Amino acid sequence: MKHILLIYYSQTGQLKQIAESFIRPIIENHSITIDMEELKPITLYPFPWPFGQFIDQFPEAVSLIPPALHPFQFDEGKKYDLIILAYTVWFLSPSPPITAFLKSAKGKMVLSETPVVTLIACRNMWLEAHEQVKQLIKQANAYILDNVVLTDRGSSLKTLATTPRWMLTGKRDAFWRIFPRAGIHNDDIIATQRFGKALLFSILNGDIQKTNPVLTGLKAATVDQRLIDSEKIARRSFLIWGKLFQLLGPQGHFLRKIAAIAYGLFLIIIIATVVPAMMIIRVLLKPWRQHAIDKERQYFESPSGSEDDRMEKFS
Repeated sequence: MKHILLIYYSQTGQLKQIAESFIRPIIENHSITIDMEELKPITLYPFPWPFGQFIDQFPEAVSLIPPALHPFQFDEGKKYDLIILAYTVWFLSPSPPITAFLKSAKGKMVLSETPVVTLIACRNMWLEAHEQVKQLIKQANAYILDNVVLTDRGSSLKTLATTPRWMLTGKRDAFWRIFPRAGIHNDDIIATQRFGKALLFSILNGDIQKTNPVLTGLKAATVDQRLIDSEKIARRSFLIWGKLFQLLGPQGHFLRKIAAIAYGLFLIIIIATVVPAMMIIRVLLKPWRQHAIDKERQYFESPSGSEDDRMEKFS
């Protein structure tokens, strides 16, 4: 009997739906047991978010300061053959409950010497968050076997409107005829079952304990190379502003509420001016930087990659 642990935190419910689709083929096989652990913060995060409270979360999120969680329900003494870590991205970092799990003593205990498959759902930027998750998993003496990423099909410009609208109002439907429904497309959620089928095949064939990825050829992680530099710059900005917020006081402090308004205006200005300028510069420099960009893309897409030559086998 093989044992799998699924860890996730889903604020809106979308990630839970994705994770359940991912593992459905495995659940249907009775030679494998799956324990599902939904992380539960002691102080609940609101949804939809009030704007000020939403912005006030980012200093602790980017600094990887873990929130307090309710006790885990899984047996930390149980040895799992595989851990599936499903997470969303908050301010280019893993969601705080995931950070709390990865930094906890019990989390490190259950992760130790265990292969991990990470499953990410986000708007479009996930590279910096995954770099942080990789470091935390390494510190827990575990290793990432595969990485699967699902992103919003909408363009970067359109999701700049649809995603905040969903987070701040709870409305994710299409609107004004030009803006699509926010979030991961339902067809993409259903299609995650191919990963579950491939994992099941590997587990039954005894391949899961090897360090080589088992989800290659399934278009698991595709990097939008246009966003690589933007993520790096935004990450540095978040860290600088985050330290300033923390100097002003704890979450909810009056001065931080003022800073949240200022930072919100700063983000709007950056999105309206710097982002378009960077896009133009990137296009102009592309012929001279293509080799370096390709190397970065291959790095971030590893270990599972964006190839799709095995899609038919597990469709």
